[in-house]
Amino acid sequence: MKHKLDCIPTRRFGRTEIQIPILSIGGMRFQQSWSDLSTDEVSDENQMNVIKILQFAAHHGLHHLETARHYGTSEIQLGFAMKSVLDEKRIIQTKIPPRQNSNEFEKELEHSFANLQCKSIDLLSIHGLNLPEHLEQTICPGGCLDVVRRWQANGLISHVGFSTHGPTDLIIKAIETDMFDYVNLHWYFIFQDNEPALEAARKRDLGVFIISPTDKGGHLHTPSKKLLKLCSPLHPIVFNDLFCLSDQRVHTLSVGASTIQDFELHFRAVSSLGTTQELLPIIKEQLNLSANISLGKEWINTWNLGLPTWDQTPGKINIPILIWLYNLYKSWGMETYVQARYRLLGNGSHWFPGANSDELDNKVKEDALRVALRFSPWSDIVIERLRELRDKFGGDSTKRLSEI
Repeated sequence: MKHKLDCIPTRRFGRTEIQIPILSIGGMRFQQSWSDLSTDEVSDENQMNVIKILQFAAHHGLHHLETARHYGTSEIQLGFAMKSVLDEKRIIQTKIPPRQNSNEFEKELEHSFANLQCKSIDLLSIHGLNLPEHLEQTICPGGCLDVVRRWQANGLISHVGFSTHGPTDLIIKAIETDMFDYVNLHWYFIFQDNEPALEAARKRDLGVFIISPTDKGGHLHTPSKKLLKLCSPLHPIVFNDLFCLSDQRVHTLSVGASTIQDFELHFRAVSSLGTTQELLPIIKEQLNLSANISLGKEWINTWNLGLPTWDQTPGKINIPILIWLYNLYKSWGMETYVQARYRLLGNGSHWFPGANSDELDNKVKEDALRVALRFSPWSDIVIERLRELRDKFGGDSTKRLSEI
């Protein structure tokens, strides 16, 4: 790697008081399979790759490992790799989804501990507080959090947080219960809607972990030519990392590494902290100017006014997300990202709710959609742009990775 660091800097992870590296190793991409496998079904080659990542991590101060019960073989591979690669400063985080039956939640927790082969973990996340019922299942008397508190009392879990793809108001509600120590959420240059949640986390002194800034943050590993030009002289990954880390409310970014080469650009960003900050406003201005030229300043400032939520729209078309995607496509040429997210709609359950616009003019009639858009100052243009998305990106649906 060209950009080497002796050790990744750390930040205080909110009320946990953990000094967490500003880059975390996300365990979603290096596993062999999205399905549970026995250890003898994992190939030696794949397992050796995980060991190399952990060796690299220990050497460079990447002490935080973040995985989940439902990341296929990620936990079990990490469990065996951690026995081979010692790291006294290692911080282990895994995630368990909420369950209506807390006994089922506890069984999954036991499964994770068995996979990871550890006596205790530092950080446990309730995985996917995406709906109000998920929060209720977690915090109600006898719910999932009661199980966690019992495990904490027995010294098995140090801190509890939650991960979320849910709406901002739900994230804030969860933060304001004051029952959590940290939050995993989405926030990066192309998606800043969770700004109020960042502020709520700061007020409650929660640790803040940014989920997938490279992939969910715009497929920045395969950026469009237009995005590359607009972010120059930085790579879009470097720009986005610096954008996130320049906000002191953010404590760590997930790096979903499949090999050690995936750290190269993230290390370049960390190496640039404090030396290229003057470039950030210039690049942001270039990006915003491109959006204004492509779509008009008035549209950019007001496109989201009066848009109905997906559950208030005929065919459950998720208009706010679709028009956001349209803006990314037109402003910065992000076609591969837009296509992937467009086709995920309708097949993303509560992780990415609502439908795309494939059924517009078929099962969903324009007149019905106009009623739903009656409070939008752009109703005619919104409908035109939903059709444009359908014609450009419609086709076979895409599944979430964990469902493939």
